[in-house]
Amino acid sequence: MKLGIVSAIFDQSNFEEMIDIVAENGLECVEVACWPIRNNVERRYAGVSHIDTKKLTKEKAEKILSYCKEKKVEISSLAYYPNLLDENLEKRKEAIKHLYTLIDASKMLGVNMVTTFVGRLQNKPVSDNLAEVAKVWKPIVKYAENQGVRIGIENCPMLFTENEWPGGQNIMTSPSNWRKVFEIIDSDFFGINYDPSHFIWQQIDYIKPLYEFKDKIFHVHYKDIKVYQDKLKDVGVMALPLEYMSPKLPGLGDVDWDKYVSALTDIGFNGYTCIEVEDKAFEKDYDDVKKSIKLSTNYLRNFVI
Repeated sequence: MKLGIVSAIFDQSNFEEMIDIVAENGLECVEVACWPIRNNVERRYAGVSHIDTKKLTKEKAEKILSYCKEKKVEISSLAYYPNLLDENLEKRKEAIKHLYTLIDASKMLGVNMVTTFVGRLQNKPVSDNLAEVAKVWKPIVKYAENQGVRIGIENCPMLFTENEWPGGQNIMTSPSNWRKVFEIIDSDFFGINYDPSHFIWQQIDYIKPLYEFKDKIFHVHYKDIKVYQDKLKDVGVMALPLEYMSPKLPGLGDVDWDKYVSALTDIGFNGYTCIEVEDKAFEKDYDDVKKSIKLSTNYLRNFVI
């Protein structure tokens, strides 16, 4: 396994500066945030773009790859996490259009991986969503197959704020839903970007699915979650999750990392694994963000070397 990081946390750095930070921490890969270039950002950690996939040319791609090679950092994936099933059809159209640019760019760079969300009709039940998945995702996956690019879907529910209530903005949130979606989208190019932290607050076993879906795990995240039991007892499971839990650096939350990495070795996973930093305790300034990278890397080197 190769240890890396999701670049969304480096919102104050351009591509080269971001790669420098990754290399300085001894990390081997990076999942590169590739949101559309725009001034308005709809949510935290979104809107960061270290590669403008819309304007990527072969010349620019060669420069990107040359710099990565010089710094001994590989690109694990191109990342973009919108709601591809947005009930606002104009937003949906824009998100799908941009995802296609990531697929093209990923092929051009030889990365051949895109990480994203399936999306969700947040005001509709799962059954309605499955029909929408078939309509929206079959042509996307067919295009990705033709380009030789795999798509890894993260299992984040995207249900953290009032405007994401009641259903969240991503249906790929549980093993049960994974089975249903994989029946609809049956492709070797459509799989999982596995993040154990989202299973913690959903009270889902985050180890067992690794074994069942081992052939579908394309990419891995390292993010931790701390559930505050006193708050949970006060607000209950039907509250918005951020009322009783918080994302943390690996090792500072409730994920049992030795068991998690042990399971990854059991299933023979030898791909890209990336730290995802969303810990508000390390956002005082940009130096604090950089400190969080060093702490996370030092901790995970106990398991991934």
